[in-house]
Amino acid sequence: MRIVALSEKSGWHTDDLRRAAIGRGHALTCCSWLAVSGRVATKGAAVHADNVQLDTADAIIVRTMPPGTLEQVVFRMDALHRLASAGGLVVNNPRAIETAVDKYLALTRIEAAGLPVPPTIVCQRLVDATRAFDELGGDVVIKPIFGSQGWGMTRISDRDLAARAFAQLERMGAAIYVQKWIDHGGSDLRIFVIAGTAVAGMRRTAADWRTNAARGAATDAIVVDGDMGRMAGAAAAACGAEVAGVDIMHGPAGEPYVIEVNAAPGWQALVGATRVDVAGAIVDHLAARRAVMEAANVGR
Repeated sequence: MRIVALSEKSGWHTDDLRRAAIGRGHALTCCSWLAVSGRVATKGAAVHADNVQLDTADAIIVRTMPPGTLEQVVFRMDALHRLASAGGLVVNNPRAIETAVDKYLALTRIEAAGLPVPPTIVCQRLVDATRAFDELGGDVVIKPIFGSQGWGMTRISDRDLAARAFAQLERMGAAIYVQKWIDHGGSDLRIFVIAGTAVAGMRRTAADWRTNAARGAATDAIVVDGDMGRMAGAAAAACGAEVAGVDIMHGPAGEPYVIEVNAAPGWQALVGATRVDVAGAIVDHLAARRAVMEAANVGR
């Protein structure tokens, strides 16, 4: 296969994907999102990045979706939709990326699938956010709807401080995402899912309540049991993601909550903890999906 990884820049993850691809007889090229361009009613590839024709690649893996202006991000998603609608193999598909990156939309899909999620209220006005603070017990986590790795998250249990934060968000024209604080004992789980199956999992433990590995949390391999594996697979499926990192935490009584689904997950810390060849599993999945698509085309 000719695989293209779309990323902000080359790095450990794209190198690991290239290692796995070459070891299986495939080729992988890493392309920057800023190099992506599209053509309509002109000569040349419909979508390409520098000299790489994305619409003729055997598989495209969306490694990251870097920050950009609204127009840049919308165009990138438009390009992915165009590639997918033309029959290209895009993992994750653009609809899954749009769902997972939006914490509110993802949480609604996860809840609709019958999975437990923390009580959450999203609003736009100070008055509504203050009511949400009280309704959720006066101890909440405020999150940006779009964001990752724990950045921009704040825990507030003081009503006056909460009101100031809500007022600032209202002035910025931001959506105000207020989630009930769940005492997770300083740890949570990251489970890596491919095609509905949990392939690896780790526990992240930190002195800070934010347990992201990118923020320095300690990581330990876990055995993903049937219930946790099924929950993670169902959460990924609810967001339409073939490859996903699913975050699950447990409350004081041991009750599980799905926190979020990441449709462009990293796995460096996971590999360090588990020694599972995650990149190899991703490439194997792409090859299996490509084979199914080609068999379907032959049968037409």
